Amino acid sequence: MGRILAALWLVTAGAVQAAELPSGMSEAEVVFLGEVHDNAEAHARQAELVAALAPTALVFEMLTPGLAERVTPELRGDETALGEALDWQHLGWPDFAMYYPIFAAAPQAAIYGAGVPREETRAAMETGVVENFGPDAEAYGLTEPLPESLQAVREQFQFEAHCEALPEEMLPGIVELQRLRDAVLARTAVAALRDTGGPVVVITGNGHARRDWGAPVYLARVSDAAVFSLGLVEPGGEDGAFDAVETVPEAERDDPCAMFENGKEAE
Repeated sequence: MGRILAALWLVTAGAVQAAELPSGMSEAEVVFLGEVHDNAEAHARQAELVAALAPTALVFEMLTPGLAERVTPELRGDETALGEALDWQHLGWPDFAMYYPIFAAAPQAAIYGAGVPREETRAAMETGVVENFGPDAEAYGLTEPLPESLQAVREQFQFEAHCEALPEEMLPGIVELQRLRDAVLARTAVAALRDTGGPVVVITGNGHARRDWGAPVYLARVSDAAVFSLGLVEPGGEDGAFDAVETVPEAERDDPCAMFENGKEAE
């Protein structure tokens, strides 16, 4: 809990944490900070790094563009008010207390939302991700099918991530939605860099921060911006697909596969 308390103290005191940055991170124009969503230590480390980087923009996977517009200067200094304005408790993400220090670590940064709204996710499942993404789909690579070998790897990844409980026929659609989310993250980061000059920090899950198939791949198709990706993983977690990997203590949590027991299906 030491790092968490330190990050919270820095936010409260308005100080800038002289966090040790991984080699090469400070030279990047776009920094992807991965996370295990429910790991408080990972979020505390993100807050440290954001404070040290002093980005001009923060891009959040957790916020849709509409929600990002609710983050006003008056709310940035009030955790309770900001959480209520975002209606965070109904968004499906872990406790806002984990995320607030990230917002507060860069109080002048513009906030961008890169989350795909639920209604658009449903529409993408019906009409396809290309139409949902829009006219830039080809530029971002969404019109190109994944190589068969990578498609198989990604389907297996999703199968295991969902406790080996998803029907096989659902897996291609899940992978396509992940590609859509990756491309939206990349497009939003590009817009934030264009608007603010950078550096831009992207807060997202480790899967989306991966260098081999995540948002950095899609960003590289349309921009030559210098990118750095950090994976913040628990012991035994994924590694090797980032510019740097840091291990954080495993969070205490209930069995994530319990919901799939006794024949329950994924929602």
